[in-house]
Amino acid sequence: MTIMILFFGFLFGALLVYARVNKYNVISGMATLEDLTVAKVIAVTIGVGMIILNIEIGAGMAVYHVKPFLLGGIILGGLIFGTGMAILGYCPGTSVVSLGEGSLDALVGIIGGLFGGLVFTLVLPGIQSVLGPDLGKISLYTLTGESSVLFFILVFIIGILFIWAGFWLNKREKKKNMEWLYAGAGLAILNGIVFLSLTTNRPIGASTAFPYIADKLAGLTDNDYFRKIETPGHWEMIFLAGALVAGFVFSMAKKEFKLKILHDRWIKYKGESEHKRILWAFVGGFIVIFGARMAGGCTSGHIISGGMQIAVSSLVFAVFVFAGLLITGKLFYTKKAD
Repeated sequence: MTIMILFFGFLFGALLVYARVNKYNVISGMATLEDLTVAKVIAVTIGVGMIILNIEIGAGMAVYHVKPFLLGGIILGGLIFGTGMAILGYCPGTSVVSLGEGSLDALVGIIGGLFGGLVFTLVLPGIQSVLGPDLGKISLYTLTGESSVLFFILVFIIGILFIWAGFWLNKREKKKNMEWLYAGAGLAILNGIVFLSLTTNRPIGASTAFPYIADKLAGLTDNDYFRKIETPGHWEMIFLAGALVAGFVFSMAKKEFKLKILHDRWIKYKGESEHKRILWAFVGGFIVIFGARMAGGCTSGHIISGGMQIAVSSLVFAVFVFAGLLITGKLFYTKKAD
């Protein structure tokens, strides 16, 4: 099973590298609306994925893993996650892939994320009331009264609309490359395979690995939260190890591996101070993981995997993530550096 998970993680990392959506320049570019690649890939992944996944589930080959709609956690966690994503320029999964390519700011963000996961474990008992109320595991399937005919009609309509949104965004950008389309479809197929009962019977995810590793290192394992995340956290740790290898292998193969802290878009807006980038990368990493744990997932484990299940919690989370991302992008990347 470990080898299978590593392989899935490697494929995940390879697809991110192919579309370059793990790059700081691409993700921070999304925050300033100068690069829409991330949104295009996510739209296609969700659109293609929801059709594939719901056919699998309808055929009895997989089951739903819908995240509960924790109202406070989804809204506040989404805004916080989006804020951290804009500042850091990575998601939990993409930071690991970029580290494999030599991005040292991604390493700083990962360290910040480990601290964010540890702090979340410590403060969780005191903020439980803020995360609620729990509105349950709501999805299109439950909202249609489990009517298979109406449900599948809506699945295909909504799926096509998501795919169309990707093409519409691409038309707005006036770009001719199609890597975003192939990577989005590839991620959808990969997630569909990971969901299968014959493989791992779970969705792809990344952020749970951070509190899992941090709590293990700190010896903070005798609590209800660690027991809850122990199994998925271990799975995601192995998965991300595969993604890390993919980042390294493909950057070496393309002769693009390079140890670096500063990236073009950071220099453009924030200047050439490495200390400044290190500070903000740590802060961004901390915020990203803390927000992800409040909401119960991240870009891959909540927005994409949940979007494929047409889970209300995940779709609402996505709205607030992009709100936090764009608001922070406008405020944080205010002017070009002198």
